[in-house]
Amino acid sequence: MIFKGCGVAIATPFNKNGEIDYEYLKKHIEFLIENKTDCIVACGTTGESATLTKEEKLAFTEFVVKTVNKRIPVMAGTGSNNTKLAVEMSIEMEKLGVDALLVVTPYYNKATQQGLVQYFKTIANSTNLPIMLYNVPSRTGVNMLPSTVFELSKIKNIVALKEACGDISQVAEVIALCGDNLHVYTGNDDQILATIAVGGVGTVSVVANIIPKDIHDMVEEFFKGNVQQAQKMHAKTLGLIKAMFCEVSPVPVKQALEAMNLGTRHVREPLCEIEPTNKEFLLKQMKEYGGLLC
Repeated sequence: MIFKGCGVAIATPFNKNGEIDYEYLKKHIEFLIENKTDCIVACGTTGESATLTKEEKLAFTEFVVKTVNKRIPVMAGTGSNNTKLAVEMSIEMEKLGVDALLVVTPYYNKATQQGLVQYFKTIANSTNLPIMLYNVPSRTGVNMLPSTVFELSKIKNIVALKEACGDISQVAEVIALCGDNLHVYTGNDDQILATIAVGGVGTVSVVANIIPKDIHDMVEEFFKGNVQQAQKMHAKTLGLIKAMFCEVSPVPVKQALEAMNLGTRHVREPLCEIEPTNKEFLLKQMKEYGGLLC
């Protein structure tokens, strides 16, 4: 198991010139570790991987690995719509010392299910690292079916799935099919409890960028058998989660991190800064949640 509990899809802070701000990155990493984060995921969707160059991804991940210094696992996103590039990035990330790879389904190409199997097999054969599959149809245009995940779970180093299809029935089917051969994490912050209730082992979360301890503790309470306590904690997060996705991620979470002096609001085009009404809504939810605004 790569980790159990709360992983954070960490945002990439940029300065006003559009360069990676490593000072804020270090500050954010220390905040996450101090607040019980179980794993940091670099260069995912929340990290704006689509607009990071290959060199930036490697430099960013190297910095994360060195800063974390084996205190918790570090996972790196290496998926692409170009299998050759995904293989190259996977090999390079392994050299940097990451603990696992997050590999998203190829976007835009709209591969068939058999095409997905071949894509993941090729990447898995290029590395010794454990691999977490990532299914996010709203971003990629293709849904990886439970039968496909089951086929991939037979591959030795494909050990996990980040499922962000939004369909809890599909999540449950994957878990029933794969059993102990695959650990399932949710990529939907509003479905964390639902996912672990049907057999998932945790989350790779966006909202945990700003409330890592609360998400960690919520999952932990559930696994301890304190279901009602976990439900209360889940209910408290819903307004904040809604605010985190009032615009496309990571726009809101980066605004929230700036409000907490843990990052910057700057995003790379074609994304743009949050609309004023949505910013107002976000700050209101942060204030109501309590203890988040500087």
